[in-house]
Amino acid sequence: MASLEIEQFLNEQKQAVEAALSRYIAQLHGPETLKKAMAYSLEAGGKRIRPLLLLSTIQALGQNPSLGLPVACAIEMIHTYSLIHDDLPSMDNDDLRRGKPTNHKVFGEAMAILAGDGLLTYAFQLIAEIHDERVPVDVRLQLIAELAKAAGPEGMVAGQVADMEGEGKTLALAELEYIHRHKTGKMLQYSVHAGALLGGADARQMRELNEFAAHLGLAFQIRDDILDIEGTEEKIGKRVGSDRENHKATYPALLSLAGAKEKLAFHIDAAKHHLQQADVDGATLAYICELVAVRDH
Repeated sequence: MASLEIEQFLNEQKQAVEAALSRYIAQLHGPETLKKAMAYSLEAGGKRIRPLLLLSTIQALGQNPSLGLPVACAIEMIHTYSLIHDDLPSMDNDDLRRGKPTNHKVFGEAMAILAGDGLLTYAFQLIAEIHDERVPVDVRLQLIAELAKAAGPEGMVAGQVADMEGEGKTLALAELEYIHRHKTGKMLQYSVHAGALLGGADARQMRELNEFAAHLGLAFQIRDDILDIEGTEEKIGKRVGSDRENHKATYPALLSLAGAKEKLAFHIDAAKHHLQQADVDGATLAYICELVAVRDH
């Protein structure tokens, strides 16, 4: 596929995800304030990188991406809940997210916590309630179990705890990599894995795509660390320099800015290598890989 075709595909899929997210919130039977708080952060924009990875993986395996839409929305809901809670005063204490006041600044801390709770739990409901003969019950069960593992105390939450406990400490590279693999990498990896599962990947393709996603997840977080130094508030939509202010362990702090950029290039190259080995139509996934490497927000 030419780059213009890929951009059009990604834009179409992003629009499909955002329309579906709005529908899912609208159909909820719950307090209006809660729905507004959930929708506020969910519809605040963002790259939608995780849903796009899932849908692009299904496409790479020659299947219709539409079959992954509920799971893509579930992933975005969990990602958004994590951002709402990350921004709270007891965590990173951020006032801006994607250029807008953070959820607790608009709705108060208690409602922000509940909005995050609502998004987290609703995500699993979306997958459980899939009514599509292309997604049998055993696949749905596997998707739910693996999402819980990726997002929970063995995955993203574990990474958040390690990140918090690492503040003010000089960490070894292996400890920093643990944080990144779990806090960011596990959900990115799940996005590709879920797409491979829905798309019918064989064991070898699954293995190579999982390796692709693992390297991409590390690259994504390393680029995030770099942007906290080189980025601008206008482009990234939040304060820059917050990692330094919070004494967080980052790749630039440990390896220098130049060393972090070398690590970024290493993981991008490794991701591309495993994507090639997967023997899929991976043009769109390779394009996303390039976007991660050079993103400025």
